[in-house]
This record gives sequence, structure tokens and C-alpha cells, in this order.
Amino acid sequence: MPIRLVAHDPRWVEAYEKAEAQIRDALGSTASSVHHVGSTSIPDIDAKPVVDVLVLVDAYDPEAPYRDPLASLGFAFHHRDESHVFFKGSVDRVAFHVHVVEIGADDAQAMIVFANHLRAHPDEARRYQALKRQLAEEHDDTNVYAEAKSAYVQDVVRRAEQTPSCGRSA
Repeated sequence: MPIRLVAHDPRWVEAYEKAEAQIRDALGSTASSVHHVGSTSIPDIDAKPVVDVLVLVDAYDPEAPYRDPLASLGFAFHHRDESHVFFKGSVDRVAFHVHVVEIGADDAQAMIVFANHLRAHPDEARRYQALKRQLAEEHDDTNVYAEAKSAYVQDVVRRAEQTPSCGRSA
């Protein structure tokens, strides 16, 4: 199935803000922080029309303190791997992926740094968009597409972390 990129939609930010409030309310102190990450969080660049939300928690296990409340909001458990628990759902008819990750996990911090850096550097965001368009034309599989972007993402994160205001947070 082809990778579908669409123009930035301001509804993504509105839907994220609504979902963030719901998630914070449902999870309470279980969620240390909630972040809008991924391309939908970066103004004016094309993205797959799915809002990525990163929820940082103190402990990955047990799952019940976040799994049950997220399910009550309509975010269905999708899978779990060694670094995060992944949920899918929608808010106001906008598709969502919710990633629950332990505070301090390298991949979570990289998602935050990358999104913050691209929001602060529009030229870098445009380069990323060009790469995404090229890779979307070359690949039909979303996993292969994501993997093809990983070297670029890692390079941006490395460079961003070398600057004092990289946006690294927990």
C-alpha cells in the first residue's frame, strides 16, 4: 500500500490538544508528560495523517495504570515491544498513535528532540519533507519507509543535541 502524505492540517494540532487534555485527565500522575511528536507536530510539512502522541511514564510495567485509562478513551492496545507500548485510536475523526514509553528512554528523548528541532528550524523541516516525499515514492511498506528515514533522523537528533537549546526534556 503506498505511503500517503498530505499537506499539514491545522486540525491535527487542535485534535492533539484535545487528546492531550483527555490523556492527562485519564492518566493523572501516571503520565509524567505528554508530547505531540512526529510530522503532524511540525507546521507546514506534509505528513501521514496520523497524530503521534508520546506519553512518558515512570514505569513501563505494569501496564494497567495506563492501558485501562487509554482504552477508556478509545485508544486500543496495538502492540508492545522492548521500548514502548503502542495504541491506536482517533479523536474528532483524526487518527492517533499513542506511544507509552518510560521516562529517560533514548528513543523517546530522540522523538522529542527531533520534533522540537524541526519546529524551531523550518529549513531543516523542509529538508525532512523533501526526504519524506522521495522515500514515499520509493517505498510501499511503512516499516521500510520509516527505516529509510532513520539515518537522517538520527543525524538531526545528534546535531540538535550538540546545541544548548535542543529541547531535551523528560
